[in-house]
Amino acid sequence: MRYDVIVVGAGMVGTSIAWHLQKNGSKVLLLDKKLPGSETSYGNAGLIQREAVHTHPFPRQVSQIFRVLPNQGTDIRYRLPALFRYSQALLQYWKYSTPQSVAKIEKEWQTLIEHCTREHQVMIEASGADNLISRDGWLQLHRSEDTLKAAIEAAVRDQEVGVEHKVVSLDELKALEPNANFDDFVGGIHWLNSWQVSNPSALVKAYAKSFEDIGGTLLTLDVTHLEQFEGGWQVTTDGGEQFNADDLVVAAGPWSNHLIKPLGYDLPLFPMRGYHQHFIINHKNSIHHSMFDMDKGFVMGPFQQGIRITTGAEMTLMDAPKNFGQLETVLRYARRILPLDEAVESEAWAGSRPCMPDMKPVIGAANKHEHLWFAFGHSHQGFTLGPVTGRIMEELIHKKPVLVDVKPFNADRFGN
Repeated sequence: MRYDVIVVGAGMVGTSIAWHLQKNGSKVLLLDKKLPGSETSYGNAGLIQREAVHTHPFPRQVSQIFRVLPNQGTDIRYRLPALFRYSQALLQYWKYSTPQSVAKIEKEWQTLIEHCTREHQVMIEASGADNLISRDGWLQLHRSEDTLKAAIEAAVRDQEVGVEHKVVSLDELKALEPNANFDDFVGGIHWLNSWQVSNPSALVKAYAKSFEDIGGTLLTLDVTHLEQFEGGWQVTTDGGEQFNADDLVVAAGPWSNHLIKPLGYDLPLFPMRGYHQHFIINHKNSIHHSMFDMDKGFVMGPFQQGIRITTGAEMTLMDAPKNFGQLETVLRYARRILPLDEAVESEAWAGSRPCMPDMKPVIGAANKHEHLWFAFGHSHQGFTLGPVTGRIMEELIHKKPVLVDVKPFNADRFGN
């Protein structure tokens, strides 16, 4: 069967792209080897982050580098094979992390973030998924007066780009979350116009069901080969199935490079792994807001599956075995905040986030082939930016005026 568009990748980004295209008149096939929302879009902090107007540059101060080097941190760890494999991408990451570059990159990044909640709301209403959403914001906790002061100063400036916040004292934190122990903290920030999602995977699945309800086709197949032919694209799966379309969108997150390299593309995409584990909720540890320990770099939040503890990032290879050292260190700090007695899973989840060295996603047309489109590299914010990316891709493919200037996100900014 021939389609107007095939979208490869059924995470938040790919599902949102497929939904927007189908809703606006294209006949769309969405392909992934797993069910929607089963990989990176499953394992996150469950936040739609309107406040995320800043990127995460590579450490450039000597003190920051020496802090990371022992490889015992809770926020970032690394493995040597990954440093060697992705050395060129990391070097670019370092170069893009000068204050001057970051200032420009963040202005471009903010053009996406400013639309995130509004574009999610469109899809939430269409999919009937409002029961998964809490609009009470989330809490950023600080152990240091210095980091809290810097965060408050940044939050005040960020009001200019639509971010809403409230500085909260320890007493106010205790009133918001009476079960939590804040003895190790000095205060925090309540981000007011960011949203929590009680089950990120379920939200992606709700969007995917809405896509099917409006006539889209979803198939669980592993894509192995992409080929351009006269008049369009052919996609082959591991079972030998072949599907044709006029346009092809690659939105496969950290797996995207594997699919496009045979076509002559070698973008500096690199993975950053995250871990999470759930703990059974009881009357002693129930909370209403997700809480981010700013100084230790982990998130704890209320989910349908339990209290989810989400680590920072581990620089490692996609197929490297799990290493739970970072999570175990995080849990020691988390248990000082909440009693976490019984884990839900026998083994913690681990998954990879797709990152680009200039801290911006790739969104737009490929530079070597017609009717080939890329949408990946959203780093930690694919869940937040999926719907706005979907709208942008639909506007590009259907040749409409585009919501934002997409030049900063073009696929050829790194050459191949």
